Amino acid sequence: MTMTFYKYQGTGNDFIIVDNRLQRIDKNNTKRIAELCDRRFGIGADGFILLENDTSSDFKMVYYNSDGNQSSMCGNGGRCIVAFAKFLGIIENDTEFFAIDGLHKAKIKDGIVHLHMQDVDRIEVFDSHSFLDTGSPHHVEMVSNIETLNVKSKGSAIRYGALYNEVGSNVNFVEQLADNRFAVRTYERGVEDETLSCGTGVTAVALAMHHNNKTTRNEVELKVVGGELKVHFAKSPEGYKDIWLVGPAEQVFKGEIEW
Repeated sequence: MTMTFYKYQGTGNDFIIVDNRLQRIDKNNTKRIAELCDRRFGIGADGFILLENDTSSDFKMVYYNSDGNQSSMCGNGGRCIVAFAKFLGIIENDTEFFAIDGLHKAKIKDGIVHLHMQDVDRIEVFDSHSFLDTGSPHHVEMVSNIETLNVKSKGSAIRYGALYNEVGSNVNFVEQLADNRFAVRTYERGVEDETLSCGTGVTAVALAMHHNNKTTRNEVELKVVGGELKVHFAKSPEGYKDIWLVGPAEQVFKGEIEW
């Protein structure tokens, strides 16, 4: 079967996106998904996303890591699929869609995608790091000289270490640049390498930095390897709510490949 696909990227976090409203793609063929995500023998991507029909919202997002396994929420993937839905004419500028962690609102303004994330009611703080779940689990650790850090080596050691055992966690390294501005580099589980950007990761960093009094601002700027993102939120007695991940999402190219 010939499959039409679209390549999208959000601050360098790139995805193969397929319109699967007709249910032509075998979602159990994880081997083929991993092959398509391979950067040398396939199309190349950090993740694979299917857009499907949903009875309670505008569409459904089904997300796979580049290893071929269905995964937890992907923030940049969520922003990219919103841009894709607009391209297909499914939505105009405002939408609500279903993902693995529930319903998400989103809007497009001046080409920038604003994605509403789930509330976060718990942030665990330890001597060397913080841990929280923003749709995916995230380890947040402050470092110095972030540009020279071996993210793959150090991130892998934490991801597979005693802290998280076989379940694993995404690992974010953070350096403060200004009052509400932070540099972030992320090791992503499922990709098993550094990615140029991670949406749920920068969301976790923004909340952790506020929670740990590194900033008092409720809008945080995040410098990632692939560009710039913003996260704004409201603090409540129950935790953090009204969390928005904001940044660009662009179509790179369209193609066809044998499924």
